[in-house]
Amino acid sequence: MSQNQTQPIELHYWPTPNGHKITIMLEECGLPYTIVPVNIGKGDQFKPEFLAIAPNNRMPAIVDPQGPDGQPISVFESGAILQYLGRKTGQFYPADERARVAVDEWLFWQMGGFGPMLGQTHHFRLYAPEKVPYAIDRYTNETNRLYGVLNRRLEGRDYICDAYSIADMACIGWARGWEKQGQDITQFPNVARWIETMMARPAVARGLKVGEELRTAPAGIHTAEEKAILFGQKAR
Repeated sequence: MSQNQTQPIELHYWPTPNGHKITIMLEECGLPYTIVPVNIGKGDQFKPEFLAIAPNNRMPAIVDPQGPDGQPISVFESGAILQYLGRKTGQFYPADERARVAVDEWLFWQMGGFGPMLGQTHHFRLYAPEKVPYAIDRYTNETNRLYGVLNRRLEGRDYICDAYSIADMACIGWARGWEKQGQDITQFPNVARWIETMMARPAVARGLKVGEELRTAPAGIHTAEEKAILFGQKAR
């Protein structure tokens, strides 16, 4: 189906693990796309034009000019975007119901646990203005538990499910940051092997590089103003 995509998909994006999920999928599927930068450190995610397609003020989001019945559609939430692109292209998201259920289980595992908990680990280990030992231990330990879950799942498997899928794409951007998360990857040999397998895929490598030039400071380095925007927002 991807070969019929004559108009590029707009990807509203910043180079983060959640953004990388979608660039990897687009690269794997061979779909044409253009990047619309959403500088989350400067507050672009709160602009009205972005909120119109992503009401949770979180990137990524896409606008597909050739959506269902040839009409445009916007999609927010990275997991929903992966499922949409999988259905659209017929790639990396199985049609068989049992196989699809397995992919959905692990996609939702990433969305509900692996991403949020690792994100909290990043926050309290790297970004918090003061070190809170309880929070650091709480999230580092939960991250360790989740790596253990993934390690058991990957026993005897090349990929998280029976074949390479959007579940793998959802997890790799987070898993490759194990060192910053206070983890010893030698404790999880199946995860280490899987990371190597994933990083050897050309489309994964390309997807992870998209938007590198957008960063003006090393990952994890933010000004006080950027921290206020990223971590200090309340309801608007």
